Amino acid sequence: MSAAAPPRAFPVVMAGFAAFLDLYATQPLLPLLMREFNATHFDVSLTVTAATIAVAFAAPAVGRLADVIGRKRVIVGSAIGLVLATALASTSHSLTQFVFWRFVQGLMTPGVFAITIAYIQDEWPSTHVGRASGAYVAGTVTGGFCGRALVGLFSDSIGWKNAFLVLAGLNAVAAAALAAWLPEESVRAQAHPTSHTHTLARVLRNRQLLATNLVGFCVLFVQVGVFTYVTFYLSDPPFHLGTTALSWLFLVFLVGASIVPFAGRLIDARGYRTTLAIGIAVGATGALLTLLPWLPIVAVGLALVGTGGFISHATASSYIGVVTPRDRGLAVGFYSTAYYIGGSLGGSLPALLWSVGGWVACVAMVVTMQLLTVTVALRFWRRARTHDEAVLSDPIA
Repeated sequence: MSAAAPPRAFPVVMAGFAAFLDLYATQPLLPLLMREFNATHFDVSLTVTAATIAVAFAAPAVGRLADVIGRKRVIVGSAIGLVLATALASTSHSLTQFVFWRFVQGLMTPGVFAITIAYIQDEWPSTHVGRASGAYVAGTVTGGFCGRALVGLFSDSIGWKNAFLVLAGLNAVAAAALAAWLPEESVRAQAHPTSHTHTLARVLRNRQLLATNLVGFCVLFVQVGVFTYVTFYLSDPPFHLGTTALSWLFLVFLVGASIVPFAGRLIDARGYRTTLAIGIAVGATGALLTLLPWLPIVAVGLALVGTGGFISHATASSYIGVVTPRDRGLAVGFYSTAYYIGGSLGGSLPALLWSVGGWVACVAMVVTMQLLTVTVALRFWRRARTHDEAVLSDPIA
């Protein structure tokens, strides 16, 4: 479609919204769930980790399925699956049941998240891929905020189970919108006349793709680690925030939603390495600001962490298309696996440090991961500034 006008961005914004509406919705509930189920920090963190680890497991298979039966079918079918899984999560009578349904939600998510990224790479002109990716990530930010905020707000008035029914209703609206307005792909991805083993080997030999996967791993590790454990930090002295106040804290995500589309333009204009370095610098600065025990400064720091993370993710997910002109569904699936393994560990590993050094130790861990992220990108990503230039310069791809 390089000579045609780019498609409308609204459907991919809705796909991002649907994918992230539920995924982190339990974060503002964690202190409440500790009280209700008499559970530990680690136990309730599994309501986040179960969903993200399920995404990591399912993503490669879903990517390959989309290459065979079509991207829109997988996106819409997965969005409908999210409606059912979210409604069933509201029936949980124990933490174990709730964690199980959160796992099922995670299994449905990559069919929306991962496949939309591949859809953008195939359907948008190369000159607009960064902007389309930015619009998609803005949808994920908005969905992530709405899920956290609505669950937190409704949990105080109608209970957390009914709050999940509200999310199921919103999932249904998003699924209907995708079925109605997401265009069929212009060219159906075709399996290449090589064995699956050969295709898999080709993807795994791509060093730039492997580096991009590591970048994605680090990006979500930081995001989930910060926004999961900051709820414990802010529910303790000297802040003493309750569930409703914690849910409002996620308003900081809207800052990222407003900035990410401009990040897409920056990718197109200045290149991937520069944009990623900016995102990491913004996020690391924000993480350090949260150490200051004054709530307005903590909120500013969290806004910077979120914004930096969204810029970094938009950059990394867009870069996949640069280095994989073939087998993009599978490549995006592997990226999603690495990304969500990072999120899963980000939801669990800080619990080990929390008992030793509290929030200070958690911040030290995430800043270390941010430094690793930018080091990997600067070492392995090429300097090419545009999609076409990068593909021409990369014989591996």
